[in-house]
Amino acid sequence: MTRIIISGGGTGGHIFPAIAIAEALKMLDPGMEILFIGAKGKMEMEKVPQAGYQICGLWISGLQRRITIKNLAFPIKVISSLVRADRILSKFRPDVVIGVGGYASGPTLRAAVRRKIPALIQEQNSFPGITNRLLSSKVDKICVAYDGMKKFFPAGKIILTGNPVRQDIISPSDKIKALEYFNLKKDKKVVLIIGGSLGAGTINKSVLRYLDQQGEKDAIQLLWQTGKYYFDNIGSDQKMMERDDVFIHPFIDRMDLAYTAADIIVSRAGAIAISELCVVGKPVILIPSPNVAEDHQTKNAEALTMKSAALMLKDQDAEENLFTLVKKLTADTGLQDELSRNIKAMALPNAANVIAKETMKLIRKKE
Repeated sequence: MTRIIISGGGTGGHIFPAIAIAEALKMLDPGMEILFIGAKGKMEMEKVPQAGYQICGLWISGLQRRITIKNLAFPIKVISSLVRADRILSKFRPDVVIGVGGYASGPTLRAAVRRKIPALIQEQNSFPGITNRLLSSKVDKICVAYDGMKKFFPAGKIILTGNPVRQDIISPSDKIKALEYFNLKKDKKVVLIIGGSLGAGTINKSVLRYLDQQGEKDAIQLLWQTGKYYFDNIGSDQKMMERDDVFIHPFIDRMDLAYTAADIIVSRAGAIAISELCVVGKPVILIPSPNVAEDHQTKNAEALTMKSAALMLKDQDAEENLFTLVKKLTADTGLQDELSRNIKAMALPNAANVIAKETMKLIRKKE
């Protein structure tokens, strides 16, 4: 029986692609056994079992960029996770290990390399993190989502695959069905506001400011994912919840329907969000998060803006200028068409299948 470990997580941007790869692998070999390794206390410990897969947790977290007492435990966590990952690999005996990024990915890939188990990195960003850069010389293959990655990784190991996206997003839903699902009106443009699976404080503040300053209602309606952390505060405003032009959700499970309903999308610039947006092909305003390692979201967004495939707004300018830009884009159908056409041209919808096939090649090579 073929056994594969997929490791990583922390946010939906790592978890959903990992699950997409697992599903593509199962299509190639239904009898395959797949085990996930994630970080204790993170989203994957809930989302992966919901998708029908087993998961083991490592005691690992990121290194805080500011001086904090939590950093004192970081070296202990790394050592603990390396030992735990090695034990899991020893017991499970995988044929291949796949790292998709996130806290758990590093220790798991290091343990695999040390045991000479074939390993594959799925690098989601246009500017890779330090862990993947360090491991790149030791793993067998590196599946990337952007051109120009030879400056970071060994050229002979790179395969341009794109980032895996959920299958339901690849197959568009019916627009009327999508509007009805969210109780949206058919005669108003829909602006979908998403700040990632955990939400985005700046984007939420920008929406609140717009709604607070709004005089007469505009010809738009908002479908707004606040993130669970922010929802308690925003959702407790009874006046806000009673508005008929704002539809607020802590987390949107049916993103396929949300994307279908949307006419314009406001989003962070995480790698998987961008890959999904390319497949969806709607006009997009990207607000890169400044709170990520090496400002990789800005680099992700610039990969689109350089090709006139999206508009970008700096996080620091969002509160004041976001809805000025939304209104400008809503009124300019020519710009909408240009953005849609160019972002759609960047889509790589078969990434999960390509990565699954590359994984199976590693198994055959090992044999």
